[in-house]
Amino acid sequence: MQHESAEIAIVGVGQSDFRALYAKTERPRDAYALAAGALRDAIEDCGIDKNEIDGLICSRVQYDRLATVVGLQNPRFVHDLEGTGRMSGLALQEAVALIASGTVDVVACVYGNNGRSAKVTYGGDGGGPTAAYDEMYGMTSPGAYVALMYQRYRGMYGASEDALAPLAVNNRRHAALNPVAVFQEEFTREDYMRSRFIAEPLRLLDYCLINDGAVAFIVTSMERARSLRKPPVRVAGTAGMAHVTNYYTAEDFFYSACQDVASRLYRQTGIAPEEVDCLQIYDNFTPTILFTLEGFNHAPRGEAWRWVDEKKIHYDGARPMNTAGGHTSESYMQGWAHHVEAVRQLRGEAGARQVPGCATVQYMCASPIVTSHILTTDEAAA
Repeated sequence: MQHESAEIAIVGVGQSDFRALYAKTERPRDAYALAAGALRDAIEDCGIDKNEIDGLICSRVQYDRLATVVGLQNPRFVHDLEGTGRMSGLALQEAVALIASGTVDVVACVYGNNGRSAKVTYGGDGGGPTAAYDEMYGMTSPGAYVALMYQRYRGMYGASEDALAPLAVNNRRHAALNPVAVFQEEFTREDYMRSRFIAEPLRLLDYCLINDGAVAFIVTSMERARSLRKPPVRVAGTAGMAHVTNYYTAEDFFYSACQDVASRLYRQTGIAPEEVDCLQIYDNFTPTILFTLEGFNHAPRGEAWRWVDEKKIHYDGARPMNTAGGHTSESYMQGWAHHVEAVRQLRGEAGARQVPGCATVQYMCASPIVTSHILTTDEAAA
C-alpha cells in the first residue's frame, strides 16, 4: 500500500483525559460516549462544521451506532476496522486514499475503548484459529509472542538484561510532562530491573496499559485545511505492507516488511530517517521499539538496544521518541494517540515536552500489518 498524499492533511485532533478515566468505576464506561467526546473535541479543534464530515472510519466502535450518537445521518463512506493496534495506521491510510480518489472530502477517524472498566484482558480468552495449540505452549496473548521474539533477538544480537530499561524509563519521563497520561511517577533503571516478569524476559514495565479512552482525528485536503482554525499537518507520505500468519511473530522481527515500507516511504517523501525530528513508535511492548528502529533504518540491524539511551530519545535529545509517554505510560489507545501527539508536536502544542523546532514526525508500527507515515508542517513541505 502506498499513496501519493502531499495534498492531504490532518486538521483536527481530540482525545480523552486518560488519567481521569483510569479511576475505578463500578460499571463499564460507554465506549460510544467516549468516542463521541473525542470526535466533538476534534471538530472543535479544527473549527469545521460537523455536517461537512462525509466519511467515517471507526475502530472498536461501530460506525452505525456512533453516527447515530453524534448525528451524522448521511455520510458518503463508512467503514469499521477491527480493534487491533495495527488499525490506527490503516485508518489514516484509508482516509488519505478516500480523499485522494475524490470519494469524500472530509474523513473522521474515530477510536473508542472501555477496556479497563469492562475488564478486558487482551489475551487468554481462547479465541483465534490456533488457540488450542498456542495455549499449550503459553502463547495466551501478544505479549507472550513478543517475549518469544525478544528472546530470539537477545540470542542473536547479545542484548543485555537491562537493554529495554531506557525505553520504559523514557516513556515514563515523557508521561510525567503530559497532564493526561495515566502514569506520571518517574522510575529509574534500577526500579525497572526490580519490576516483576510477566512473560520472561518482559517485565511489568515493558507492557502496555489497559485503559479507557477515545481518540479522533479529522482528515481533508490541504486546500480545505488552510482555511481552518489550526495549522494543517501535511501527510507527506504513507506506506504499508502485511506480514500475515496465524500467530503474532515474525522470525525476522518484521524486518523485511518494515524495510519494504521504509524504502517506499522515504523515496515517496524525499525525507531520510536522519531528517525526522520526532519518532512516534507503536509500542504495545517495549521490544517492538527496537524492532521498529532497525526495520526503518533509524538504528543498525541488531544494534538498536545499544543505539537507544535515555538522553538521546528524550524530547530535547537528538532523536526524541514517544513524547507523550507511549503505550506503557500515557495510555494504550492502540496507536491512535501517537497520531494525536504527532500533530501536537508539529503544531508546537506539546507544552513541557515540546520538541524544539519540530517540523517532521514519523509514525511507525511494526506488527502483522506494518504501516508508517511521515507528517510535516505546511512550511516544511513548501
